[in-house]
Amino acid sequence: MRKDWEYCELQKHIKLIDYRGRTPKKTDNGVKLITAKNVKLGYLQEHPEEFIAENNYEEWMKRGIPEYGDVIFTTEAPLANVAQLLTHEKVAFAQRTIVMQPTPNILDKTFLKYLLLSPQIRNDIFSNGTGATVTGIKSSLLKKIKIPIPPLTQQKQIVTILDKTFAAIDTAKVKTEQNLQYAKDIFDNYLQGVLSDNKWSIVKLGEVCQKVEYGSSSKSSPEGKLPVLRMGNIQDRKFVWDNLKYSNNEQDNKKYLLKYNDVLFNRTNSPELVGKAAIYKGEMPSIFAGYLIRIHRKEDLLDADYLNYYLNSQIAKNYGNSVVISSVNQANINGTKLKTYPIPLPSLKEQQEIVQKLDALSVETKRLEAIYTQKIADLEELKKSVLQKAFSGQLNTIN
Repeated sequence: MRKDWEYCELQKHIKLIDYRGRTPKKTDNGVKLITAKNVKLGYLQEHPEEFIAENNYEEWMKRGIPEYGDVIFTTEAPLANVAQLLTHEKVAFAQRTIVMQPTPNILDKTFLKYLLLSPQIRNDIFSNGTGATVTGIKSSLLKKIKIPIPPLTQQKQIVTILDKTFAAIDTAKVKTEQNLQYAKDIFDNYLQGVLSDNKWSIVKLGEVCQKVEYGSSSKSSPEGKLPVLRMGNIQDRKFVWDNLKYSNNEQDNKKYLLKYNDVLFNRTNSPELVGKAAIYKGEMPSIFAGYLIRIHRKEDLLDADYLNYYLNSQIAKNYGNSVVISSVNQANINGTKLKTYPIPLPSLKEQQEIVQKLDALSVETKRLEAIYTQKIADLEELKKSVLQKAFSGQLNTIN
């Protein structure tokens, strides 16, 4: 603790305008409405864009009108996201948000934003949170959170340093995110190029398959003899072995038992996930559920790994989008439609050579992804470290 800093309850030098408890009537246009969904850690997100009617503004905002630079705080779902209002335009606020207006010449608004983002204060806020399913904080408890208040000149110095440091970190993060996307694009672009090569003949998937087969429709159980692979177990062209359900149905366990190199296609899911596929590599004896389709390929014509890469390609996804049957929050591509997929067909030997190249490229891109993902995480930790030092009076030790 710094001797020249004041330590007091949050409410002492901050006016809280609490907009909780009511839901405004939304309109197609009018005054922009800021909800908890717009408030992120350190910034306001434009979407979703919602509005209230201009003639309802005064009544709705009678608890208090926000001003430029005010700090916005979310009280739940999510708890303790913090941003700053950096517009002079008229805006309204919805429930689960509180606007904080610090006393001028005592507490700098941007300093307050950074303070509420610091690990120390966030820990105090969450330790005072309540709720079994959704964590929130009562206004009475929030007001009593203890905060440090340096002299105003020090606050402005801290803000200047943090602004500069965070700008540099954010620039590094953007560049790293671009590199991460580039690493992902390397694989996708190569796969796209291979499948778009005009030297391959194009056939319908049904021409190189004996049949397609829907999985078990029996109810699965938390425990049982064999795992039942479901649509949620398909991730990144492979099966993940968590959140498993099981089958005790002897007939199903025999009929739907998976064989090495079986390729399964997800026929029903949300619109963005329908059509994903995975290949079974004998990880453990298993069967598959009815939302999946097993493709019985002609093994002398179609390599299993090549088929799996194809079904997860953008080319296959684009075709799937053209034949999908959509309803509310759900999409379906049935077995009949699956057999119409146009698949480029090199010779079996060429397919296997393509798979070898794709496997090697996949390993390298995943290595790069891991490096860049870790770097992004490290940059976020660096922000926390800088904030920790700033509000424990150690900022002068940061280079």
